[in-house]
Amino acid sequence: MQRIAFLLYPGFQVMSLAAASVFEFANIGVREPIYDISYVSETGGRIVSSIGMAVETIAFGDPALDTLIISGAPAEVVPTEGERRFMQAALAASRRLASICTGAYFLAHAGLLDGRRATTHWSVARDIQTRFPRIKMEEDRIFIIDGPVWTSAGMTAGVDLALAMVEKDRGIDLARAVAKKLVVYHRRAGGQSQFSALLEMEPKSDRIQNALAYAKGNLRTPLSVEQLAEAAHLSPRQFSRAFRSETGQSPAKAVENLRVEAARLMMEEGRHSIDVVAQETGFADRERMRRAFLRAFGQPPQVIRRNAQRDSLA
Repeated sequence: MQRIAFLLYPGFQVMSLAAASVFEFANIGVREPIYDISYVSETGGRIVSSIGMAVETIAFGDPALDTLIISGAPAEVVPTEGERRFMQAALAASRRLASICTGAYFLAHAGLLDGRRATTHWSVARDIQTRFPRIKMEEDRIFIIDGPVWTSAGMTAGVDLALAMVEKDRGIDLARAVAKKLVVYHRRAGGQSQFSALLEMEPKSDRIQNALAYAKGNLRTPLSVEQLAEAAHLSPRQFSRAFRSETGQSPAKAVENLRVEAARLMMEEGRHSIDVVAQETGFADRERMRRAFLRAFGQPPQVIRRNAQRDSLA
């Protein structure tokens, strides 16, 4: 049985423990439990979370676990010397060491991310990069695998991280079954953006929301302003003015952002050629898609795919 331990500390965030449900349902999905889940802390006993809920923990013991997962917190928490030593010993003795959200601070303070690719919650990624310049921080990733060290973005990205672990351990079928039980998408690729184009725009009126929903469902078509205006039940002139007022973008830029988001996901999944991805997402040809990727990510589609493949093989 694989021992999975969550390292908790005063003020940890309960949302980090959502990842434990992934391992719980993996156990339910097989005849014999494959994961032994525990919660550890330096002192043992009750550890109170940021929301006031307490979790009973056991004191640090044998660091030779299968996986040690560091929970996140609403703000930076610096590990104690005991916590540093335990994490360092766990990295040497265990198969995997992981952090969820701001748990990356713990790994950074212990020097365990030096020279490695890593990610964390977007709101603190640049602070970590500035303070720990030896880390190769990639702030717009859901999760990253660099050798035995796994890091994830904030909140629900810990579930994506845990699903990826189950997939590595027992295959995609079990990971899919767990995701279905948890009613979550199986699974966001590690390289997927932490941001959503639709959420970034935050349209206020139903009319503009309807136009964007229409655009997202019809990316393969040219999507003229006239089409979008019709979906919003406005004249083209009214639509363009209202769209920019609500989203801060022109309709053309918004459509490009939706296309880039859809194309990036298809590139990461790796099931289609670049030409097919360009056609299916409405770019018409690979060169137009390449230019859009460079504007959005500073990288061409091939690099996005290569990074996703590297993560899947790690």
